[in-house]
Amino acid sequence: MDTLVSVCPPSVDDVPLVVDLDGTLIRTDLLVESSAAYLGATPLMTGHLLRALSRGKASLKTHVAARVAIDAANLPYNPSVIDLIETARSEGRRVYLASASHESYVKAIAEHLGLFDGWFASDAGINLSSTAKADLLVHHFGERGFDYIGNDRADLAVWSKARQAIVVGATSKIVRAARAVQPSSVVVVEREENRWKYWRKLLRLHQWAKNGLLFVPLLAAQRFDIGSILLAIAAFFAFSLTSSAIYVINDLVDIDADRRHPTKKNRPLAAGTVPILEAIVVPPILITVALGAGFAISLWFGIALCVYLATTTAYTFSLKRKMAIDVVVLAGLYTLRVLAGAAAISVPVSEWLLAFSMFIFTSLALIKRYIELAARIDADLPDSTSRGYRKADLDIVAALAAASGFNAVTVFALYISSSTVHQLYSRPQFLWLVCPILLYWLARALMLAHRRHMDDDPIAFALGDKHSYVALGLIVVFFAAAI
Repeated sequence: MDTLVSVCPPSVDDVPLVVDLDGTLIRTDLLVESSAAYLGATPLMTGHLLRALSRGKASLKTHVAARVAIDAANLPYNPSVIDLIETARSEGRRVYLASASHESYVKAIAEHLGLFDGWFASDAGINLSSTAKADLLVHHFGERGFDYIGNDRADLAVWSKARQAIVVGATSKIVRAARAVQPSSVVVVEREENRWKYWRKLLRLHQWAKNGLLFVPLLAAQRFDIGSILLAIAAFFAFSLTSSAIYVINDLVDIDADRRHPTKKNRPLAAGTVPILEAIVVPPILITVALGAGFAISLWFGIALCVYLATTTAYTFSLKRKMAIDVVVLAGLYTLRVLAGAAAISVPVSEWLLAFSMFIFTSLALIKRYIELAARIDADLPDSTSRGYRKADLDIVAALAAASGFNAVTVFALYISSSTVHQLYSRPQFLWLVCPILLYWLARALMLAHRRHMDDDPIAFALGDKHSYVALGLIVVFFAAAI
């Protein structure tokens, strides 16, 4: 089947440059990305996806492409490859795009860039990859009649038929294999040896600080024996592995929306700095390890981890798009961390602590939504399709955040006045000094968000804010004085 579109035969001294798409021109894989978007929007349609795959990859690509559109303008293009294309065009050479991706995607990208004399792509009848692509290019240009830019093992068959092989962003193993099949290979950009910084960002290691809430029951119950401390530490890492897995799943589902966001577009999957095919295998591994450790710690902690996993998965695929429900769920997930910490060391949780947690974390979740809405307003972006809020909701979101935060302080004040506090603290009057600090921190967080001085969620912001550290230090001092 002919998958060539608007290709003119080259002249004798005009050897065309043929460019691969996935992993080469763009730092992503459109099949994986579109399939993730498909499942993210309709997770119950997994069976349809598997049936399409059973008929072959060409059928799968056609099935997904008919249901998932791509935004060609916001894809993570490789600037090195763009430079090569522009250089070739300036020399009068013809340039073609050849991809195993579906023809609708390839056409959209070719038309958006306006750099190609023609394109090749997969359709319902052929998966234009590896040998199939090599045969088609030889048919149109002849063996050694074209130069080819690629990045992966599937390109080896094409490089072996090309006049010159240009390797972009490949591993050293692929580079060696390319040189073996085509001695004239030219390595343009090799993959960075140390990509840990991108993985650290993808796994959100800085967000592990949120799981410090698991230590709150340990501190509240004053259980400072070695056994309890070790259990709490193990629980922290189990929870952190689970949260990292969910962050990866969330980024896989939200790639397209993230690319439209002024700051989220720099996330590793949206920017293409971590390959999707590598990222997609990480969540099952992390979740398996985390659940194994969780049930080893205690039955109830393992159950809490399962509840967290189920709720965050529902949040990723559905609940985060529901107005108000999303912030309540987020607050509940923070509170669940406290409950899980108590389950890990087998201590009861105070109702006062649970009430305080729900109010304070609802406030922080609303501040996060406020920041997101403010960013969209400032960038003159339309209302988000992945959230249930509109830009016009900004003022009411701020009001709800303030109300919830100050209700948390009220709950804490009532706790200090209760008879419960005298069972744990010999000098509970020192705890009154915590109230103005909490009021100050919440008011400052809201003001900074309003002034656009906070570009992340409040907890992540606090981790790099010296005023927050001073406030936390004073709170620790007053709690210690109250004991």
